[in-house]
Amino acid sequence: MSERFSGLKKVPDHPAARLLAAANAKLATTLKSPANAPVSVVLEELESNGDWVDMLRLISVSLPPRECVWWACLAGRDVLGEQDVTTCLKAAETWVFEPSEDNRSKVQIALETVDVDDDTTLCATAALYAPGTLGPGSLAEHTAPAGAVSSTCFGMNIMALDFLKLPIAEAADRLIDRGVDIARGGNGQSAKMKES
Repeated sequence: MSERFSGLKKVPDHPAARLLAAANAKLATTLKSPANAPVSVVLEELESNGDWVDMLRLISVSLPPRECVWWACLAGRDVLGEQDVTTCLKAAETWVFEPSEDNRSKVQIALETVDVDDDTTLCATAALYAPGTLGPGSLAEHTAPAGAVSSTCFGMNIMALDFLKLPIAEAADRLIDRGVDIARGGNGQSAKMKES
């Protein structure tokens, strides 16, 4: 087994298939790994096949919600490039650093008043649903849709592929390595990933 996917201490100790099912997601690839294979084994198999979209999908269901939102926020910054940080991205990042109900309310306000050109609404949507409910206040009485966080974070990373100005496989590797770093307890911004 390679070292690329070792030490994923933030990933729950469940089979990859179980995490995918819980998020109402599935991979396009037919796996040879057993049904009880952990995330690291499945990522390695997907890597050997060059199935980077499925690798991104599996990372999105494997990261805990808050870490997954951070992964999406980093992709949001890729999408924005040199543009100013949007209201949605700023609200989502603020919630990641301090996941309070007050900051979650600010995420909701950002989504309700979003500019039509804001490409980072997926980050804010993920932050809004990350605690497992539809939002703060009375919305907290209702469960968020299964897989809402992972789907929005996956979508943000897929969107970032176009904006990294790298060959597609290299861009995917950067996003995958970022997710793996976060899964290890890092911040997703290692020196290797900062290089353009």
